[in-house]
Amino acid sequence: MTREEMLAYCLAKPGAWLDRPWEGDEVVKVGSRIFAFLGSPEGEARLGVKCGPSREVADEWLHRFPADARPSPYIGRSGWNTLRLSGGIPDDELIEAVDGSYDAVVAKLPKRERPSG
Repeated sequence: MTREEMLAYCLAKPGAWLDRPWEGDEVVKVGSRIFAFLGSPEGEARLGVKCGPSREVADEWLHRFPADARPSPYIGRSGWNTLRLSGGIPDDELIEAVDGSYDAVVAKLPKRERPSG
């Protein structure tokens, strides 16, 4: 899956929008919260997503895809992983990871920030 395809998938989620909170880095948010980190368009094609409610749950990705998954810098202890898009993780599993991250973030949003529908 290419970075462009992943960005388009993320932006198709209800209420999703692109933000550039740090110079050169792109993230996709729902409401005020990030659900996908895409990094720099010039960098390696990767995706940062919430892979579970805890580090222990998110570690399943590291065991299944040791060459393509790692804990996300700074927020990895909270269940966030960075997944390589051009590696050995199948596209359907990457999509599943985005869906899970989106759902987890939406569930924590205040009701007024949740997408309708």
